[in-house]
Amino acid sequence: MDSHRRCRLARPAARTQISLDTLLVDLTSGDDLRAEAALHRLVALGAKAQPALRELATSADAEKRWWAISTLAQMEDVDVDILIAALKDESLEVQQSAALGLAQHPHPKAVPALLGLLPNSDGILRNLAMNAIVSLGADAVPELLNFLETHPEPDSARLSAVRALATIGDTRAIPALMAALEESALIAHWAEEGLVKLGLDMVYMKLE
Repeated sequence: MDSHRRCRLARPAARTQISLDTLLVDLTSGDDLRAEAALHRLVALGAKAQPALRELATSADAEKRWWAISTLAQMEDVDVDILIAALKDESLEVQQSAALGLAQHPHPKAVPALLGLLPNSDGILRNLAMNAIVSLGADAVPELLNFLETHPEPDSARLSAVRALATIGDTRAIPALMAALEESALIAHWAEEGLVKLGLDMVYMKLE
């Protein structure tokens, strides 16, 4: 009787493992409906599913990596190093998913890698990286200011950095935003937005 009871108690763990394996198969099945359903269930499993997802994130198949990163990004407790590493993935879609995940899991150590994406030619990736930087708030300001100092060209990367500073609204950015008023129309627009947010309406009285 005791032996039979122990056997019965062991079965739920086995079913849990089978369920995880099945969810991983569904996640990478190529069927978006099955994959989405599996993603939500894997997110609910949390830490139990993370080792398998971390392994899947190293797959040679970019689509499998995308599903793995997208699932990890939606978990409450995830190692942000996995998401940071995925910012350098050869797949643009994986990079986008990682940047989106870092907006949900902001961490200061992600800032250098996110700043490295601001010069990217893909506008969606730039915006996702900028949003992830903004999610850090004041912690991102010193590196944003340094980025502006080392990237003087009035390009999309500089525009994204000024926009991030304007959105964060930190007083340490005032000198950089004032200087940016003399740059291109778009950059000047976001510099004005940032200064107004900080209560500096005198921006409208700047010298021509």
